[in-house]
Amino acid sequence: MSVQEKFLDYVRFDTQSNPTSDTLPSTEKQKTLGAHLVEEMKRIGVQDAFMDAHGYVYGTIPANCEKKNTIGFIAHMDTSPDFSGKDVKPRVIEQYDGGDIVLNEALGIVTTTADFPAIQKRAGKTLIVTDGTTLLGADDKAGVAEIMQMAEELIQNNLPHGTVKLAFTPDEEIGKGPVAFDVAGFGCDFAYTVDGGDLGELEYENFNGASAHVAVKGLSVHPGSAKNKMINAMRVAMEFAALLPVHEVPENTEGYEGFAHLVGMQGEIENATLDYIIRDHDRTLFEGRKEKFRLAAEFLNRKYGRDLVSVEIRDMYYNMKEKILPHMEIIETAKAAMLQNGVEPKIIPIRGGTDGARLSFMGLPCPNLCTGGENAHGKHEFAVVEDMEKIVEILKTIVALVE
Repeated sequence: MSVQEKFLDYVRFDTQSNPTSDTLPSTEKQKTLGAHLVEEMKRIGVQDAFMDAHGYVYGTIPANCEKKNTIGFIAHMDTSPDFSGKDVKPRVIEQYDGGDIVLNEALGIVTTTADFPAIQKRAGKTLIVTDGTTLLGADDKAGVAEIMQMAEELIQNNLPHGTVKLAFTPDEEIGKGPVAFDVAGFGCDFAYTVDGGDLGELEYENFNGASAHVAVKGLSVHPGSAKNKMINAMRVAMEFAALLPVHEVPENTEGYEGFAHLVGMQGEIENATLDYIIRDHDRTLFEGRKEKFRLAAEFLNRKYGRDLVSVEIRDMYYNMKEKILPHMEIIETAKAAMLQNGVEPKIIPIRGGTDGARLSFMGLPCPNLCTGGENAHGKHEFAVVEDMEKIVEILKTIVALVE
């Protein structure tokens, strides 16, 4: 099978994770793909492949030459809960002409160059797109396919390599990918997640990330006699939202600019909730953003003279940069592998997080590599076949370059 065939096979599996679940993995259906990968790994020669009770898939390609370092490659199996990943119907566009792409004529769903101008630079290449009713799953099944193709070619062609470890994780999209990852058992000196975007992207800086749950208590009274009595929790929640910096939201920020992103809200007169994610690359600014949430709650509680608003903040992950800087040879190896394959490295900050962020703090330095997918988490997601093929070559070159 080619990397394209592998990818088209994997996107058939609905592996959407669930942020409200208390189980690990958060959805049992992720294990279906995990079992499929174990079977395929054994078929291509990864004899020790297995899936543990939590849905993590591991495997080893034993060394066939002397190398001092053990290297790992990691990708995640789940897709985002933000958009359906069920019954994905991918379509392959040969030699894309650079214009608008009609995803679903009946529903009038089009990926336009006006909304997504970057797609035009893929003119002449082979694209894999959705039918407009689901996401594609390139995030991160493109990474899974590339690692699997690299593994197959290493083994079948008996290419020189040291010990290479493979891992596929559940629940990355909900921030739980490394929760039960067996770093000691994985046994790597360093690893790469293959979970980025455009060809050439190489990332070792990511957001510091936290979640914030804001709960508001109200007081319901008949509206006809509510004066000086009713406290409408929904209106108080709106006041809370208005106290946060209005322009520091995802749709107004880029690069190293952080934000607070409202991802969910519910309410009635007696109770209302707001759920946010908080992001910033700078640790000091990150702590300041969290403090703004606490100050907003304190202000409203003083205003109303009672404890109406409570905020629960949970740190999710931190910027891996501080853990990668002492091991910059990992980055130099990836850059050299890209250049050897005619790809210009683009070192950029991740405006999000990866499994590698938390794994780096768990003792496994783990920067992030590109996958050739773009527009993740929605119906306009696509993957570029030639870029995926090139990434397979980059992974093989990394293996060859590792001492």
